[in-house]
Amino acid sequence: MAASDSTTKSAQKLNDVAGQILEQLSCIIIGKRDVLEKVFLAILSDGHLLFEDYPGLAKTLIARSFAIATGSEFKRVQFTPDLLPADITGTYIFNRSSSQFELRRGPIFTNILLADEINRAPPRTQSALLEAMQEKQVTIENETLKIDEPFIVLATQNPIEYEGTYPLPEAQLDRFIMKLRVGYPDSEEEVRILQDRIQRRSDGFSIERIANPALILQMQESVENVHVDDVVLKYITQIVRATRSHTDVEVGASPRGSLALLKLARARAFLSSRSFVIPDDVKEIAAPALSHRIVLKPEQWLKGGRAAEQIIGEILNQIPVPKVG
Repeated sequence: MAASDSTTKSAQKLNDVAGQILEQLSCIIIGKRDVLEKVFLAILSDGHLLFEDYPGLAKTLIARSFAIATGSEFKRVQFTPDLLPADITGTYIFNRSSSQFELRRGPIFTNILLADEINRAPPRTQSALLEAMQEKQVTIENETLKIDEPFIVLATQNPIEYEGTYPLPEAQLDRFIMKLRVGYPDSEEEVRILQDRIQRRSDGFSIERIANPALILQMQESVENVHVDDVVLKYITQIVRATRSHTDVEVGASPRGSLALLKLARARAFLSSRSFVIPDDVKEIAAPALSHRIVLKPEQWLKGGRAAEQIIGEILNQIPVPKVG
């Protein structure tokens, strides 16, 4: 009992720190608390996140703010058609003074990597990033190097520009635990953004460091202790399996989609100060966790058919919500 009480108190302290991070960032990224929470869910789940939205909606600011608040190292890479794998992973450079080759590490060796406009890079460069995302390691000149944890990729792509882009293959899309849209602020929120800019008298923001990478790893470990009832596990699998049999879906979500739902639901329970998952946790993250994992039938695109998010919503409405406890 004493050990259980100690674990509970430790989890509560970590939860308090997580709450402080979200409160601070909510004051900077105005009106986007829901988006910030989902970004944090990806971090707590040790997963990578894809932003698909228009320019100027604070995607870079969100990534940088999380890095500062969590005390994590942050690097940004602007993906371009001429970007090479070595530009991300690094390479060996010959040192004339020592007459030896020395490793010059690339920006991928960091805690939070912002991969800006990821679909502008050629497939070869994308595959180098894919290894790092999946294996937490990179291979340079036949040498495998581990990346320090936590390691989170926050990638962006513009949904309206297709010229000069290389669409992400399904295999790489599946590596992202979630796909999010930030969305435009409403009129009141946009006025507040302008008012805050006037008060700051600068484009910069003052962000306090609240945590550190070791603390983030402890939070990830606490998420692993969140209980999931068998009826919730069955609910998760019913949702994912329904994507495979839906009449408008060509390819449904794989078991990796089930695992994503599980990890994100546990992370949401942790952020909500609960030691167990409820069905609402699963429902809340189902669309961002699964929408990029399904491929619609061609006729849906020709007809201007329903978006993947709508199909996930339809599935959620059809499957009975289980009772827990």
